Amino acid sequence: MEKRRGRIFPGGRNLLLFLLAALVIIALTASGCGRGQEEGPPENGGTNQAEEQNSATGDGTGDENEVVTLFFADDQAEKLVAEEREIKKDQLPAAVVEELIRGSKTGLGRTIPEGTKLLSIQVEDGVAYVDFSQEFKDNHWGGSAGELMTVYSIVNSMARLDGIDRVQFLLEGEVQEELLGHMYYGEPIEPDWNLVEE
Repeated sequence: MEKRRGRIFPGGRNLLLFLLAALVIIALTASGCGRGQEEGPPENGGTNQAEEQNSATGDGTGDENEVVTLFFADDQAEKLVAEEREIKKDQLPAAVVEELIRGSKTGLGRTIPEGTKLLSIQVEDGVAYVDFSQEFKDNHWGGSAGELMTVYSIVNSMARLDGIDRVQFLLEGEVQEELLGHMYYGEPIEPDWNLVEE
């Protein structure tokens, strides 16, 4: 029995050493993998937590504000006076027209008739196609000076935006040659900076 045990024991020691070496290798490999996972990109494809939070809360670039210049009439309806307003970038240029419709916040004269609605706005090749509801014409107070203030309040305000040089007026989706009695509207209108108060 002793001889048989003597023959088995050395083999058992080799097996024990082999198992210990295997355990050390497994431990080293496991710790190396753990480090690699910690240092590597997140499992979600590289999106970090801040980016996920911004995406969830809508804090992207579309929510950034921009200060724009609007033009309203002075108390004599002879000159346009600048008024700055902060608007979300992703709402331009429609928000500029909507703010003009709302009117001045500093007591300047209204330039767009009450009840007017912006139906649509599109920009192509530097021209903003601005489509107003029928109230734009029906509710206007008239007069050549009043018409000038209305038209160039819109055109000059729009021309301050990037990519817009002229404005084509539309009424209920149609180009009109005449709208308020004193100007031609059949083609895009350029800004008139001489009307702006210095």
